[in-house]
Amino acid sequence: MRVHLGGDHAAHDLLLDLVAFLQEQGHEVTNHGPHEYDALDDYPVFVLRAAEAVAADPGSFGVVLGGSGNGEQMAANKVTGIRAALCYNDELASLAREHNDAQVISIGARMNTVEQARSMVQTFLSTPFSGDPRHVRRITMVAHYDESGTLPPLPSA
Repeated sequence: MRVHLGGDHAAHDLLLDLVAFLQEQGHEVTNHGPHEYDALDDYPVFVLRAAEAVAADPGSFGVVLGGSGNGEQMAANKVTGIRAALCYNDELASLAREHNDAQVISIGARMNTVEQARSMVQTFLSTPFSGDPRHVRRITMVAHYDESGTLPPLPSA
């Protein structure tokens, strides 16, 4: 499986750990950076590249990392076609895939241990989308809004 990673200085050590961990698991990994620690770097530089790579490579996944993971999730979600989920435990990682067909997981390095991050990434990558019609319908509504700016119709009374 192809996995694209990107982050910032607050998650630099976790990024390097996850790159090695995923390679050891047999995944094809692309590290979009940062490639060296710089306390003044900006996460959008690396996160947007990782998310764009996922969008351009159907079937691939992404892992974006920061101190909290909040900004990284927001940035990744700006890339057309990307659904990024901020996760802080295995259950959320599983639900992000199963219910939302997320392609990118966002993790806060200051919020989780290395072991927790590894487990979430492993859970995320191994959980399939359920394909349940209600989840497909909801994802389609959001995608339509993203493309057209048109709100979904209100339910009939």
